[in-house]
Amino acid sequence: MFSDQVIANIDNALRTLTGQQVGSDRPYPARDIPDTLLRPWERQRAGRMMRVNHAGEIMAQALYTGQATGTDDPELREQLQRARTEEEDHLRWCEARLRELDSRPSLLAPLWYGAGWSMGFLAARRGRASNLGLVVTVENQVEEHLNSHLDELPADDDRSRAIVAQMRDDEVGHAAKAEELGAEKLPMPILLAMGVFSKVLTRGALWV
Repeated sequence: MFSDQVIANIDNALRTLTGQQVGSDRPYPARDIPDTLLRPWERQRAGRMMRVNHAGEIMAQALYTGQATGTDDPELREQLQRARTEEEDHLRWCEARLRELDSRPSLLAPLWYGAGWSMGFLAARRGRASNLGLVVTVENQVEEHLNSHLDELPADDDRSRAIVAQMRDDEVGHAAKAEELGAEKLPMPILLAMGVFSKVLTRGALWV
């Protein structure tokens, strides 16, 4: 029912923006890794980078929620919701690392959520192949971004690196599954717009 979908969407938004997400309860990737990052300026730098990753995971929550809401395909909806649960794990892990680094989430989180939900819903209304194509495009962008963070994080920050590496592996799996299910390549104007927005999110979350 429409009312159920509205309630579920509001619930997900509130849980995501207030740090109340559940996830699949997978263990924290950095749990057994000592925190050897001691220099204050390096902890600050790592905190900013993890803030960007956290903002990306907020957008991922919104994206998958919008996609699941907009599709009429029960099988695809179930797949999208399964991927969203894994993204909740990412969100929990990023929040934990931000606390360890005495950093904070982006103040623009509601903006990232609203943009992600709208993008996901619109892609879903264009059909199954377009919906899956959005997953592939976004996850490929995220994979590239996380690979760059693995290179750019402070050399001593093994805890953040463990989190980012697990997130990267999950994103690769999401893209591969979407390809398997029949994703189509999105039109070039959409790809260009998504590239621009990715840069806006990265720059905005880095400092705000």
